[in-house]
Amino acid sequence: MISIPIFLQFAFLAGIISSLTSGIMGSYVVIKRISSITGSISHSILAGIGLFDFLSYKYNIAWLDPMYGAVIASLLSAFLIGWVHLNYKQKEDAVIAMIWSCGMAIGIIFLAFVPHRQATCTHVLFGDLFTTNAIDIYILSALGLLILFFSIIYYRKFLIICFDEETAYLQKVYVKTFYYLLLALISLSIVLLIKIVGIILIIAMLTIPATIANFFTYRLQVMMVLSVIFCLIFNTLGIYISYLLSWPPGATIAIIITIFYIVLLPIKKLFYSYE
Repeated sequence: MISIPIFLQFAFLAGIISSLTSGIMGSYVVIKRISSITGSISHSILAGIGLFDFLSYKYNIAWLDPMYGAVIASLLSAFLIGWVHLNYKQKEDAVIAMIWSCGMAIGIIFLAFVPHRQATCTHVLFGDLFTTNAIDIYILSALGLLILFFSIIYYRKFLIICFDEETAYLQKVYVKTFYYLLLALISLSIVLLIKIVGIILIIAMLTIPATIANFFTYRLQVMMVLSVIFCLIFNTLGIYISYLLSWPPGATIAIIITIFYIVLLPIKKLFYSYE
């Protein structure tokens, strides 16, 4: 009987949890075409991580996990971008760029005062999947269940907001409320992916599997299912190959995703030529 190391078991569990959430929320990101917003939120997370890491070190607060800072920073960034989108849409690009750069800058400044800042930066930017422990799995599971719950309950509301906000207003849907909620769920899914692929590679994980799924269907439900399946395949292959070759798991997963996209891109034209 083959014995699988405990750290590898935790890595696969984290990959499965993140696949479910990134497959679903990534589909919304692709349909709504908000990958730039996703990138801004993911990079702004470093501000929260840096602040909480600094406070934990400075005041010796052991329970102050940097991931709590990541959640707070991601939600604040999402709500700010959502507010600008709903009220000052013409300035949305500038705000996205500002949050993207400012969040990274704040995080780097705070981490500069922490002795182990180099290791922290590396783990946050590129992921640290093989250091996943039981507590991480509990946190990832809780966030994942929260995302799945709201995604199922408010599926129809999110659907109409993604495809036609004007129609949603006419149907008296609370567009602002559900748009904020959608961005909040995307933010939580981004936090989930930090451990897997890191800040730099999050956009690839959230957008490319859903884009590949979109090659084969225009129906959002089917797209979500296919996206989850693709994420499971990419994560499993990436973890296995990175373990065998001693490669960074996050980067390995991103390379596999890219290879699949390039290979399947010509199939898209062939698939739709028969419709």
